[in-house]
Formats: sequence, structure tokens, C-alpha cells
Amino acid sequence: MKLEHVSTPHAPEPIGPYSQAVASGHDLYCSGQIALDPQTGELVGEDAGAQAERAIENIAAILCAAGYEFANVVKTTIYLVDMRDFAAVNRVYDKYFGLTKPARSTVAVAALPRGARVEIDCIARD
Repeated sequence: MKLEHVSTPHAPEPIGPYSQAVASGHDLYCSGQIALDPQTGELVGEDAGAQAERAIENIAAILCAAGYEFANVVKTTIYLVDMRDFAAVNRVYDKYFGLTKPARSTVAVAALPRGARVEIDCIARD
């Protein structure tokens, strides 16, 4: 199966050897997004809610570049450095995914790149 690497200037450049997303057949696999500003590459948002907002906006840009939208998302994973941020991230998440309610996992991690408090990845299907 042919793989297509998705890239958009409206989401941050990867900070490692990976793609923003990879399309394979009907599926789109979006790499984890943290709250990096696409223009500056700097981490934005001091709390997990604000960081979740930026991370999801980055996902939106990648989905759009590949011809997908939030309604196509079938699975997300949220990584939190502090599970006490769960409710704040849920409030932001609900604004974007509340109607479609994709399957989701939320896990606590010891640390995230650049000192981020939240990272989100997703899988979409057309």
C-alpha cells in the first residue's frame, strides 16, 4: 500500500525524524501534537487547557491539509504529565470532538517534549 506523507505550514514542523501525518489507503495517522506555535516553533499556553487548544488546532490544520475534518477522526490518544489536568483538557477536547465522540485513550506520562503538559494524536478515516 502506498504511503503519503502529509505536511502543512499551518502546523508545526516535526521536532524529530517523523511526519506530521501519514495517509495510507482510507486512513490518516496524525503524529502527536503539542502546543507549538506553527510560526515560531515555540511552546505556547501556560496551562494544560490552553496547550490542548493549540495542540488540537495543530491537528485541525493537519486534518485539513489531508482533506479530512474532525468528523473523520475515529481514535485519539491524549498524553498528560499530570492527571489533575484531565478535566481542563476534556473541556477543550469537547469543543472539537464532542459531537463525533471518537474512541479515546488518556494516559499519564513522566514527561513530554519541550516541557509540554499535553500531547494529542489521532487516527482519521474517510
